[in-house]
Amino acid sequence: MLVIIGIIVVILSIITGFTIAGGKLLLLLQWAEFMIIVGTAIGSMLIMSSPSMLKKIIAAIPNLFKNHSITKQDYLELLKSFNDLFLISQRDGLLSIEPHIESPEKSKVLSANKKFIENKFAVSFFCDTMKIMLSGAIPGHELESLIDKEIETFEIESKPVPATITKIADSLPGIGIVAAVLGIIVTMSSIDQGAVAVGHHVAAALVGTFLGVLLSYGFINPIATNIEHEIESKMRYLETIKVCVVAYAKGNPPIIAVEMARRTIFSEVRPTFSELENFIRGKNKANG
Repeated sequence: MLVIIGIIVVILSIITGFTIAGGKLLLLLQWAEFMIIVGTAIGSMLIMSSPSMLKKIIAAIPNLFKNHSITKQDYLELLKSFNDLFLISQRDGLLSIEPHIESPEKSKVLSANKKFIENKFAVSFFCDTMKIMLSGAIPGHELESLIDKEIETFEIESKPVPATITKIADSLPGIGIVAAVLGIIVTMSSIDQGAVAVGHHVAAALVGTFLGVLLSYGFINPIATNIEHEIESKMRYLETIKVCVVAYAKGNPPIIAVEMARRTIFSEVRPTFSELENFIRGKNKANG
């Protein structure tokens, strides 16, 4: 929702300010300039990206308009589900949780956490790690190193998406200048047509520079930053899962494992110790 509001605010600010200054909106509709800038930007992206990278970029854009934020309630549900699962393991043995790990969507413990179950990567991340624990003894430090490698791989795969979009954004002002120069060339070739014609062509050329700067700083760069924040949020979610699993693998009681995981959560959505304790006991739910 904030993305949509932001786009509307940018567009309305430009239109309102330009109109108040006495400008005519039709002057901004220079389709030739727009075609040069957008076409060159798309071509540049094709040059610098692999087919897999293009798929990731295309897939990332629609996600901007979906709510993927992880709330305090989501973290409470995550930690409670892990606490309940580890309590079963502690009471009945590690192999007793195998059905929950093999079919998490059918598990009453894990499926109660909707945000977790809907996150296919997080489910795979957690369940694959637990399967390693179920398959035999593995030292806690080796398990932690293994999980760190997967988080690192996730970061390496994800970070180039906003980085590529940022490079496109940074090139747009330059592409806008290219469009403006082409407009000036057209202007010089029609200089014998009178002041009105020359003024029209100069205005069209300046629109090219305007569009390049606007698209870069008003839209594309903010989109790249939004995707960066989303990746950081996902990595923190994975880090919380990692700390909880590793803490339990090292022999800590479930309640200590989830407390250690709680402290990895970003402060704005981190539940307090009392909130987590009460939620695990079923006393209340947090909002946020």
